[in-house]
Amino acid sequence: MIALSINLNKIALIRNSRDTANPSIPQHAQMCIDAGANGITVHPRPDQRHIRVADCFDLASMLQVEFNIEGNPMTGPRKAERANVQDYPGFIALVKEIRPAQCTLVPDDDGQLTSDHGFDLKQNGEQVARVVQELQSLGIRTSLFMDPDPEQIRLAAQTGTDRIELYTETYARAFRTGDELEHVFQQFVRAAEVAAEEGLEINAGHDLDLNNLPRFATIAGLKEVSIGHHLTVDAIRMGLADTVAAYQYALGVG
Repeated sequence: MIALSINLNKIALIRNSRDTANPSIPQHAQMCIDAGANGITVHPRPDQRHIRVADCFDLASMLQVEFNIEGNPMTGPRKAERANVQDYPGFIALVKEIRPAQCTLVPDDDGQLTSDHGFDLKQNGEQVARVVQELQSLGIRTSLFMDPDPEQIRLAAQTGTDRIELYTETYARAFRTGDELEHVFQQFVRAAEVAAEEGLEINAGHDLDLNNLPRFATIAGLKEVSIGHHLTVDAIRMGLADTVAAYQYALGVG
């Protein structure tokens, strides 16, 4: 079975648009779980524009499913930019204190609207490997955000990571436009094959939705997908419980 981990960033973004605790992040997480989600994902950024440090601790205290925290391992402490928001301690410091089941390392910059590229491990493979080892020593499963590049995936295996998360934006765009869809899809098929050859498990995420997910879910060895933006938008139209069920159906469950 392919696990569905729901990213709550957009729910936090709605909350942060007002000085309120509504919607509650833990309550929304529980609603997702009750509807059939297999895990919860958050990606706290240093400016805390959506998920905040406090949300991570709140979720850690109540989740009975897998908790996945994403972020750039090189990001250090930041002072909070808003009143009544605690300072950002740095990504690795946050993860070490919470110790989620999985930590997905992502090479995003502070100012990025969203994650838009995988690691270049020719440049920083040794640094990433040290982070991987540190997290694994705490019992945290590691995953590296990667483009579907066989050479880079082989370098990912050399870091000792447990998994990679394939960055699927190029597939989603090709599916939407029809431009070279088969060629792009086969890039991901080959990337998954290389990962399996190297002993890596495979996650995937970014712009996956109800239309493009069924085909992507046929890729051999896929363990988990992390979906937030499109699932949140669909929930506005369809309701949360029906939306989670629809995504599970798209993954071949039910």
